[in-house]
Amino acid sequence: MIEQREAEPEVHEDEFQLSQSELEAIGRAIDDGDRTMLDKLLDDVHAADIADLIEQLAPQRRRKFLDLYSGEIDGEILSEIDESIREEVVEQLPREVLAEAVREMDSDDVVDLIEDLEAPERQVILEALDEPDRAAVEQSLTYPEYSAGRLMQSETVTAPEHWTVGEAIDFLRQEDWLPDQFYHVILVDPRQHPIGYVTLGKLLASRRHIPLREITEDSFRTISAREDEGDVAYAFNKYHLISAPVVDDHDRLVGVITIDDAMSVLDEEHEEDFLRMARVSDDSHVSDGPLETAKQRLPWLIINLFTASLSALVISRFEQTLAQLVILAALMPIVASTGGIAGTQSLAVAVRALATRELTSSNARRVILRELLAGLLNGLGLALILTLAGTFILGDIQIGLVLGMAMIANQIVAAMGGVLVPLGLGKLGLDPALASGTFVTTMTDMMGFFAFLGLASWILV
Repeated sequence: MIEQREAEPEVHEDEFQLSQSELEAIGRAIDDGDRTMLDKLLDDVHAADIADLIEQLAPQRRRKFLDLYSGEIDGEILSEIDESIREEVVEQLPREVLAEAVREMDSDDVVDLIEDLEAPERQVILEALDEPDRAAVEQSLTYPEYSAGRLMQSETVTAPEHWTVGEAIDFLRQEDWLPDQFYHVILVDPRQHPIGYVTLGKLLASRRHIPLREITEDSFRTISAREDEGDVAYAFNKYHLISAPVVDDHDRLVGVITIDDAMSVLDEEHEEDFLRMARVSDDSHVSDGPLETAKQRLPWLIINLFTASLSALVISRFEQTLAQLVILAALMPIVASTGGIAGTQSLAVAVRALATRELTSSNARRVILRELLAGLLNGLGLALILTLAGTFILGDIQIGLVLGMAMIANQIVAAMGGVLVPLGLGKLGLDPALASGTFVTTMTDMMGFFAFLGLASWILV
């Protein structure tokens, strides 16, 4: 008898977001000013989904929504709202609602909330906090922007290094101030220097008499409060950390960073790299207006206008060749555009490898050689196709050969440029993701036109 398997639940594309019918119902409630219906519709909706809803609403509708729903905005929703509209939301919330929401948030979320706010809004939030929480937030703000000190939460669970499992468990059961989520109990010496940590799982699985020092984790490492948050995220990803203690200049414990914050930084850096490779400002958001969006993109379009002029200059040098063989004008984009695609492919791999530190000075030569050979092989393959096409479609094997040879040259330039340009910019202290695309595209366009038209002048004319 064949065992009948239980049917797996069907996964819908909107399983992790509000459905279209729900969004329409919410929209009607907002338009009608129906506070009761709006509260009912959002009663069981997760804070992250409510934050998404707020971000997706048009500015005028968002203001109306906040007027109706502001009393229900809590710390969890506020911490999920994207920073691009967070200040707008904070300004519209009643002071008492904002104060209550902030009191519910961990110190790292409060720092993330207020670090970009203007002084008046920042002061309102600080005044809403209890004295210890305010002091912790103000201390975090003394550290450089984008540092571990800004990323950490000050709420830490510590135990003296000489405690046993039983003493630690009794302590945890008695205290009511503990963070909502934590993963380790950090062991500290009398000077508040962290010397190790114990996972909650191992703590609960060990006998009461066992000293905590005997069950500490090998993964333990501390992070300086001044460490760049990108390096923190890299360390979490590389060493598979769940949390890590943060220390000040004297190696004293001042906070802890958890994996969710580290992974948020990693996601933000990947998003920034993606946008910068497209020459789009990393401050761009779907909630931006058309004028703001145009202002962010126009500078890069102007730069591209000047770099494209270089390609036009190359073409102008072969005016006589083009006049004699008009068909060359139709074939030129084949070489240039294919080279541009190859350059973008190589560039994307190189920028990602630099961001994840897979590409370093120690292995750069091997990667450059790999790209060189890959570009040569791609060029040979494309050259064969173009030579056959020139022979059988255009009826001229010489045009096919010119196309093929130009393609080989441009594929090599594209592959090499995709690696050498970001490496060079990185050595100069510039962001490879921001500027590499412009240089690589210019290189492939100029080389494509020069190789094709130069070979055509030599062989065909």
